[in-house]
This record gives sequence, C-alpha cells and structure tokens, in this order.
Amino acid sequence: MKVLLVNAGPRKDGNTYTALSEVAQQLEKNGIEAEIVQVGAKPVRSCIACGQCKAKELGRCTFDDDVCNRVIEKMQDSDAFIIGSPVYYGEPTGAALSLMHRMFYSAGHLFQNKPAAAVAVCRRGGATSAFQTLNMGFQMMNMPVVGSQYWNIAYGREPGQAALDTEGMQTMRTLANNMAFLLKSIHANGAPQYPEREAWAPMHFIR
Repeated sequence: MKVLLVNAGPRKDGNTYTALSEVAQQLEKNGIEAEIVQVGAKPVRSCIACGQCKAKELGRCTFDDDVCNRVIEKMQDSDAFIIGSPVYYGEPTGAALSLMHRMFYSAGHLFQNKPAAAVAVCRRGGATSAFQTLNMGFQMMNMPVVGSQYWNIAYGREPGQAALDTEGMQTMRTLANNMAFLLKSIHANGAPQYPEREAWAPMHFIR
C-alpha cells in the first residue's frame, strides 16, 4: 500500500515539508510506502472549464505544462492521498486549490473511495479555515477523510520551526497511524473493499 503526499507550498524544505515528512516517516513505520511530491515555485494552472478532459475522455487534464498530470499519474499506483499547504491570508495556496480542482475533475476516478487528509501549516492564524477548505473536495470525491487527535495543523515560520511544535508533530504521527489503520482495514482481504454507490442523481435548483 502507498500514500501519495503533495507539498503545495513553494519552499521545498519549508514547514509544510517538515509536517508531511513526519507523516511519511510514521506511515513507513506502519509498513505503508509514502512518497512526497513537491509542487514548488513553478506556476500551476487553474481550471478554465474547457471540458476537454471529459470530451476527449483523457483521464487527465488537457494542459500538460505543470505538475498536475504528474500527480495524476502517481495516483494510479497510490491507495491514499494527503495534501499539505502553508496558510496565506487564511487560505491554502492557490497552487493547492488549482491542483485539486483539475485533478478531481479530470481524473476523479483515481481518487474515488481512497482515504484522504489535509495538512495546514501556519505562522499564527488562519490554519483552521485553510484546513476546512482543503477537506471540501475530498467529500465530493467519496474519499474517507482521515483525522487525528486534533486538526491536522502545525505551526512555524522559519524553515524547520514546525519540528519544534511538539503537539503538531504528534498530531502528524497520529494522522499517519490512523491512515495506516484505515488502509489496512480496507485491504484486509487483499483487494480493496469499498462500499457500493448509488448512481449520481444531480438536481439543479432552477429547472
């Protein structure tokens, strides 16, 4: 089993990476493979609602000039997903939201039913609103949201300071333990066991 972790912060070795590394190390102690993908400082496109991914049945975004399709490819071999973001103005990074929107719309089948978690890292405030925003997409994808002993939040400003947040690091380890428990339960009989779903019955408020 494998968990794909995405660092949606621009700094490769920043505090979001510190928090995700704590999760990854604890997952591996539980016998779960973990890979961290860095979004970095390069631009990430927003979805422009062109619909080409659906019209052409691409299974990926039609735009292939940023990290989006690389993460989608890695989800083909991953059993769970975690995204971490620093908090800017009480929100996740634009890259985090753009990435999630495009992945979920163009390749939602690769995320359906797989456990997911969000991690928010901030200097002082705004982490809860950013954390809640990141979780919204998971629920639309039928992804079980994995929690911890507290919200998945860590604090720090300068690179590496999050490691000094002892409760935050414990929260990350507990998140990893919970994720490992859920994955092992889902895969207890070999092939993953997911609940049956009703066919989607969309309804617009204006007909």
